[in-house]
Amino acid sequence: MDFGLTEEQKMIVETTRAFVETELYPHEQAVERSNHLPLELIREIQQKAMAAGLYAANMPEEVGGAGLDTLTWLLYEKELGRANYALHWTCVARPSNILLAGNAEQREQYLMPCIRGETWDCLAMTEPGAGSDLRGMKATARQDGDDWVLNGTKHFISHADMAGFAIVFVATGEEDTPRGPKKKITAFFVDKGTPGFTVRDGYRNVSHRGYTNAVLEFDDCRVNKRQILGDVHKGFEVANSWLGATRLQVASTCLGRAERALGHALTYAAERKQFGQQIGKFQGISFKLADMAMELKAAELLTREAAWKYDQGTVTEADMSMAKLKATEVLAMVADEAIQIHGGMGLMDELPLERIWRDSRVERIWEGTSEIQRHIISRELLRPLGA
Repeated sequence: MDFGLTEEQKMIVETTRAFVETELYPHEQAVERSNHLPLELIREIQQKAMAAGLYAANMPEEVGGAGLDTLTWLLYEKELGRANYALHWTCVARPSNILLAGNAEQREQYLMPCIRGETWDCLAMTEPGAGSDLRGMKATARQDGDDWVLNGTKHFISHADMAGFAIVFVATGEEDTPRGPKKKITAFFVDKGTPGFTVRDGYRNVSHRGYTNAVLEFDDCRVNKRQILGDVHKGFEVANSWLGATRLQVASTCLGRAERALGHALTYAAERKQFGQQIGKFQGISFKLADMAMELKAAELLTREAAWKYDQGTVTEADMSMAKLKATEVLAMVADEAIQIHGGMGLMDELPLERIWRDSRVERIWEGTSEIQRHIISRELLRPLGA
């Protein structure tokens, strides 16, 4: 594995970082304080992102994306991750890779408008009673001729208020397995405005202000069989095939924020004086900085290796879980220590540190909790031994 970056990768990193610092940073404080991202601001930044070639960069070239390999895509995600989440996720949008699983008609109807910036997608899996245990979902769909009728509730659905449609995972049957009955899951495209489909305001979140979540309710919501994504009863197979790299995406955005926090801590330690010298000369501070840098490097290496293996076709679930677990926990540590180094000033919203600290908390929960990641890693270690 070559740890150096190509000239193209360096250019993408520099271009993305410059865009983030110029176009996103200036709006962070307003979004943080209002917990709102105005549509006119979204459209303004969106157009600039398109002009810079950064919009939908995760997509293949044949559908209008940048055609980046996984490692380069994650370098791009890391730079975007430095900024307020609502700003970079909404204004420099990356349509979900799962849209590529659609057939030609579905790609034209759902994928292409997202790539053109005309709408956004959202994924609806989580329910009030089914988080880590997705097989425990209670939302269902029953077949009625050429239609399917959906009933149930989803929550914690990111930016569903803005999305033009949802990709909804529901139970469509049950099968017997050696470990007991198991629900069969199917994914459906459901357009906003479909009778029986209601989007309600979600919860106010301590993390990622301006990045909304919603509750989706389905009451005899009727969709045609043409709106099935993949095959009937094969929703998890579709998700596993097309959503696997999302854990690496989370890892990368966490690395960007951790690097930003470390940068602030280093500058402050080099400039702030107490007892006649820069505080960075005290071991109580300098050792913190050393540990922050070391742990951040370890998380970055884990993430880069997993990205490289993903492109080689050799990545394992444990590889991606290790990267996600390490990066999210390192972000929490670096954010906390950066605030400690700044003292009381670190908690003031004139600096981004208190935001990074708050935002870090959700990263150990969504896209699989830290406990789920440890379960995946230990399972992969023990299975070859028959345990």
